Amino acid sequence: MTTDVPVPFVSPGAAGILAEPVGPTRPRIRPADQAASRAANRRWWDADADDYHREHGDFLGAADLVWCPENLREADAGLLGEVAGRRILEVGCGSAPCARYLAGRGAQVVAFDLSAGMLAHARAAAARTGIAVPLVQADACELPFRSGSFDIAFSAFGAIPFVADSAGAMREVARVLRPGGRWVFAVNHPMRWAFPDDPGPAGLTVIQSYFDRSPYVEVDADDVPAYVEHHRTMGDRIRELVAAGFQVLDVVEPEWPEGFAQEWGQWSPLRGEYFPGTAIFVTRLG
Repeated sequence: MTTDVPVPFVSPGAAGILAEPVGPTRPRIRPADQAASRAANRRWWDADADDYHREHGDFLGAADLVWCPENLREADAGLLGEVAGRRILEVGCGSAPCARYLAGRGAQVVAFDLSAGMLAHARAAAARTGIAVPLVQADACELPFRSGSFDIAFSAFGAIPFVADSAGAMREVARVLRPGGRWVFAVNHPMRWAFPDDPGPAGLTVIQSYFDRSPYVEVDADDVPAYVEHHRTMGDRIRELVAAGFQVLDVVEPEWPEGFAQEWGQWSPLRGEYFPGTAIFVTRLG
């Protein structure tokens, strides 16, 4: 297993990186291929890493695997199966609390993310907790690992919603897994695409077609894409997985927990009462 791919040097700042602020953005209807999506999202998450962790760091924890805003945890769900001694890849790790959680349970984990800003938070958290895992800066569609390197790959809202070539990402994950390896990933539930990103009553009314696969793009003051998110229908996800050689074992649609009041962006108790916010695909290669 190749684990010695270096994370590029980043200058120390508040969290280990000096990132240019993105500034005000506005939505635009325009295409965004893989190169444009990669550039925009690397820039966005580098700039937003500090604010993101100030807002969500306590919920995510220093060493915990939270699958989704519905507060489903791996300790309760067991979607990855036995992890002790397994070689595991975290796809889109952010500050890597999930990887540290698994390392604390005896797994051999490598974590990667597109954003140097997020990886700076991962290094800082490793220093605080004393739980270090190898960190790599990489694109989910171009993984710098040898074929058959891992027993398990997983992603808790990392990378997959932000890549234009999601079918290519599935093929890359399949390539680095051994036969029979498990791939589990959480994404926005596809039906959410038809509704506005609003946790309140306005978020209960359909505003666009579920079948509209145009990306959501925000541009900066110079009309340069600064954030890109991509939609796939439930059928699209299944077809991409099957085409990459995966068997779909389960699709988990977490219900909103009774008495759980915390909101996260568009996720809220109100919306969670009516329809799912997350889909977790549990698959096996071959």
